[in-house]
Amino acid sequence: DEVKAASKKTGIKIHGVIDSVHWRQTLSDPDEAVRAQGLAALKGAIEDAAFFESDTVLLVPGVVKDSVTYEQCYERSQAEIKKVLPLAAERKIKILIETVGNNFITKPEQMISFVNDLGSPWAGAYFDCSNMIRHGVPSAEWIRRLGKMMVKFDFKGFSKEKGRVPIGEGDEDWPEVLRALGEIGYDGWATSEVSGGGESELADIAARMKRVLGVG
Repeated sequence: DEVKAASKKTGIKIHGVIDSVHWRQTLSDPDEAVRAQGLAALKGAIEDAAFFESDTVLLVPGVVKDSVTYEQCYERSQAEIKKVLPLAAERKIKILIETVGNNFITKPEQMISFVNDLGSPWAGAYFDCSNMIRHGVPSAEWIRRLGKMMVKFDFKGFSKEKGRVPIGEGDEDWPEVLRALGEIGYDGWATSEVSGGGESELADIAARMKRVLGVG
């Protein structure tokens, strides 16, 4: 309640909610009970998003690892997400699949297939243009391929040599990313996925975001 009141008072929009347990109680886990926990958390995230008057929930759909193959991750997470799509439609909250370092969905065509197979206008893509640098397909190509399927995007700074770095100091090709965003007519949110802090840290983040995005 306090956060919602602060949002209203300051005009700082809470535009989306992140499913907080999707890395631990994954929707791809071999254990049905663990998947049920993950599903309950996803339902909770949808309800939270509705409460905060947000319009999306960011979701890591599953994790491919020793005990979970790509195919198993795909099948299990699809089945679980489909269970909550009616709730998402009722609350008017889109479930957005994020590109992350989970060994799953590392190519644009895989994201397109995954979202299309969910078969709902309440499913889409949340593209992180920094996370995908390690997989070789340029971020701008991802954006062009995803088109309107990309509902939101975020970034940090990522260097193949150094790993995570401050915004603007990574390997992101920002001029090309901006061109691609313009080509698909993207006019949504751009979120920095970085550590925060006090006024000076937030001012630095804002300045870096404005610089790479070319805004005043």
